[in-house]
Amino acid sequence: MTEVVGVIGLGAMGSGMAANLVAAGHDAIGFDIDPRRRSSAAEAGVRIADSAGAVGAASEIVIFSLPTQSGLADVAVQVAAQAREGLLCLETGTFPLAAKIAARDVLAASGVELMDAPLSGTGLQATEGTLVVFASGSREGFDRAGAVFRAIGRSSHYLGEFGNGSRMKYIANLLVVVQTLVAAEAHVLGMAAGMDPATVQRLAEDSTGSSKMLEIRGPMMVIDDYPPAGRLDLLLKDAEIIKDFAIRAGAPTPLLDTALDIYRRASAAGMGDFDGAILCRHLETEAGLER
Repeated sequence: MTEVVGVIGLGAMGSGMAANLVAAGHDAIGFDIDPRRRSSAAEAGVRIADSAGAVGAASEIVIFSLPTQSGLADVAVQVAAQAREGLLCLETGTFPLAAKIAARDVLAASGVELMDAPLSGTGLQATEGTLVVFASGSREGFDRAGAVFRAIGRSSHYLGEFGNGSRMKYIANLLVVVQTLVAAEAHVLGMAAGMDPATVQRLAEDSTGSSKMLEIRGPMMVIDDYPPAGRLDLLLKDAEIIKDFAIRAGAPTPLLDTALDIYRRASAAGMGDFDGAILCRHLETEAGLER
């Protein structure tokens, strides 16, 4: 039987997931407050609802792919008001745990289960269907969402009690934030030394110092082109959340602290809507380098 899967939030991540749900044979229904995103999703075969609540009313499983805490709070209220019996929701964003717990409690009051299931990957991986899911909540919910996770990602991991998915995402994204900056720093060092960026990229990828961020974002740095697959401002938002979590956990974050200052300067310079790889251009500018 075809499963009806909703997606609320059809930005870079949500639209990619919705398209892959359609490709996997699911009946995908979605909503976004932006009419352009709704039109684009419709072209990919996604049925479009007229509200977030309507998605909840029509679906068996709903993915939340939302950019802000306020958006999550609003959507939780709307879905709770119209949800069908037995609805399972998957919260895939990177937010403070308190925001996710509040949404879980709102939905639970209407008999809706929310799983904390943040994703590792950018819009590029969402389009490719190669995301990694860090899921937490009930084991039954994880098993029930298995076909959805397989449609949107290359792997899914069950981490136990609600909130552990976000804790793992904070750890993983600390690496993303710092390693993106390290890749940019390495490329700018190469440019300052007169090295060809393509050669630096190829040999650095083959070295013991390579990283996923060098492999994913380094090619953008080579050609100085930064499509908004993983916007710098979203990485900055995540970094601020991670820093707050680390303070509460009592963990030192010297590299994250340094990175945060540079991310903030790049955002203030108007680079926030480009992929985080644009840190390379930011460092080039600060160094007075020209290609």
